[in-house]
Amino acid sequence: MVDIPIKEGKVKVGEQTLFFREVSPPQGPPCHNVLLLHGIRFTSLDWQNLQTLQKLAAAGHRAVAIDLPGLGQSKDAKAPCPLGEPAPPEFLQEVLKSLNLAPAVVISPSLSGMYSLSLLVNRPQDVAAYIPIAPICTDKFSADVYAGVQVPTLIVYGDKDEVLGEVSLRNLKNLPQHQVLCMEGAGHACYLDDPETWHKGLLEFLSNLK
Repeated sequence: MVDIPIKEGKVKVGEQTLFFREVSPPQGPPCHNVLLLHGIRFTSLDWQNLQTLQKLAAAGHRAVAIDLPGLGQSKDAKAPCPLGEPAPPEFLQEVLKSLNLAPAVVISPSLSGMYSLSLLVNRPQDVAAYIPIAPICTDKFSADVYAGVQVPTLIVYGDKDEVLGEVSLRNLKNLPQHQVLCMEGAGHACYLDDPETWHKGLLEFLSNLK
């Protein structure tokens, strides 16, 4: 793989400051802008260590991974809502605006569903595509709400994730433009259990986006 430089920085979101890592394609304008969120036990560094950031850039995409409020190098920032409740859509909307990412492909594992789902259902025009990985809060929105969201979606989960994997699949299947990537033998953080399958599915999905 081509050596991909990773830029580190901070972005203001309201009164909060969030840390981010960013990569850009080695040549030419980006095919897509990608925003990577993370789960409660992880940070943007995990996307770097897993090589997801670098693979996205090598495939021609601009990708930004942020540390969510209270976590990683954004630990001094405060979440805009209680844990487990959907965040105001304006939070990620402002992240995208400040980073000049909208519309973005949003990759959203686990905890980050409290941020991404609110954006998806309230500001679908800001979401070029959605890649949920067993996110929380899928039960906070009705089937009818999901049915009205016309955003290409790749639902990802591990078949050993018997709690959030099954719940998120059942709810997110109401999104009309969805595909499913079930990772066999993988648990909740399925992308860590099987990086090869994760990256193959991710890049194939992005390559088929209009």
